[in-house]
Amino acid sequence: MAAKLRKGDNVIVLAGKDKGMTGEISSVDPKSGKAIVDGVNVAIRHVKQSQTNQGGRTPKAMPIQLSNLAVVDANGKATRVGFKMDGDKKVRFAKTTGDVI
Repeated sequence: MAAKLRKGDNVIVLAGKDKGMTGEISSVDPKSGKAIVDGVNVAIRHVKQSQTNQGGRTPKAMPIQLSNLAVVDANGKATRVGFKMDGDKKVRFAKTTGDVI
């Protein structure tokens, strides 16, 4: 099955503590159904000091459920993703505007 959300997509968070925030997907894990979005769902992680790393508290983006994300269309609103054939290619399109993503 084709992925509705992919790396590089601009998305908005629909539910949770970061509801309404937007960001770009940096990685997707289809097996667990989660994605990491830059600047969203950020947690503080403690890093031990080493020869190359100073250590301390560093912010890290944590995974968020794919069902809590929606693609942002050209108007800046959340939209669902559909699939259609464009010639002989299968493409994704925004359901609100009909534009190819």
